Order: sequence, then structure tokens, then C-alpha cells
Amino acid sequence: MVVSNSGMYPVDHVAANATPYFGYDEKHHAQLPPGDALGKKAFNYMMLTTGRFVYTSAIRLMVLKFIMSMAASKDVLALASLEVDLGAIEEGQTVTVKWRGKPVFIRNRSDAEVAQMQAVGMGELRDQQSDDERVQNPRWLIVLGVCTHLGCVPIANAGDYQGWFCPCHGSHYDTSGRIRKGPAPLNLEVPEYKFLSDDLVLLG
Repeated sequence: MVVSNSGMYPVDHVAANATPYFGYDEKHHAQLPPGDALGKKAFNYMMLTTGRFVYTSAIRLMVLKFIMSMAASKDVLALASLEVDLGAIEEGQTVTVKWRGKPVFIRNRSDAEVAQMQAVGMGELRDQQSDDERVQNPRWLIVLGVCTHLGCVPIANAGDYQGWFCPCHGSHYDTSGRIRKGPAPLNLEVPEYKFLSDDLVLLG
């Protein structure tokens, strides 16, 4: 409302009948100058609230993506374990299967090889492990096909001990997968596995 000497009039009436005798009704409505502090505060609050909402949404999205990435997909779960049929592996033969992106050596050892490996004394070994510690069934040796020196893939049925020979830097492993000569510091790693039957093994 706007007041004049003769009374109060609506704003639209004042706009249509401009005169210096009309004034702003400061008694009932405070007149604030442009850019007042109250308006600035309201604007700042609005901007802060909008910014916090955007940041909160971004953080929530990042957390959800992280949680979803932690959940293994079906194809990853399928590769986590591998069944291998041992029936087709002949005595003295070594086969290589791929498990979790790495080669795994599976060797069907002869009785003579088993006896020879069990007779090796601890004093002859750099990484001291008995043959019994490395196998669940003496007939079958299962090891990761990765040289413990710099990660090359050794050659089966080769080297001074007729186990594995690494062509990269000359490490020799016996038929128990133990390091016997060369720069490799450790034996070939034995992966997690279990026998489902006499002729079926599960890796992982």
C-alpha cells in the first residue's frame, strides 16, 4: 500500500496516477535499499545449500560405484575356481592349465620321482620344504608356473633336475618344484586346491 495526504491507495492506482504526494507506507512495510544484507544472506544460504547438495550427491555416487566394484561379476567368480580332469595326464607328463590368469603346472609323477624327491635332505635346499609339505597326493604335484625370481614361465621336464628350467635367468627346479640352482630365491608356489576324486582336482 502507498499512502498520501488524502489516504491509502493500492500500488496499481499509484502507478497509474503518478504524483509527488504519494509515498511508501514505511509504517507497515519496511523499505530496504537495493543489495541489502538480508537479501545477500538469503542468496548465500541458497548457494551454500545448493553446493552441499551437489557435493553430497557426488560423494554418494562415488561410494555406490566403489561398493559395486567390490562385488565380483559372474565371469570373475567363474574364474576363481577351476576343475581339472587328471585322468588324461599320463605318468611322467606335465600339463599346463590357466587359472586366475596364471599358468599352473600339474605333473603326474612316477614312483621313482616320488622316492627321489622324498629322499632329498633339507641341507640341499635353499628354500627348505620337504616333498610331503608340497603335495596332498604324492603322485600329483601342482604348482604355479611362475618363476620366483622375476616371474618368467619355466620350461617343464628340463634343467639339471628334470623338473623345470627358467630360460630367462637360469633357475633350476626339481620335480617337487623346489629351487635347486640359479637366482630364484623360493620354490614354485603351491596354489590352493583339493581333490574331488582320484581323477578330479579343484583349483581355488
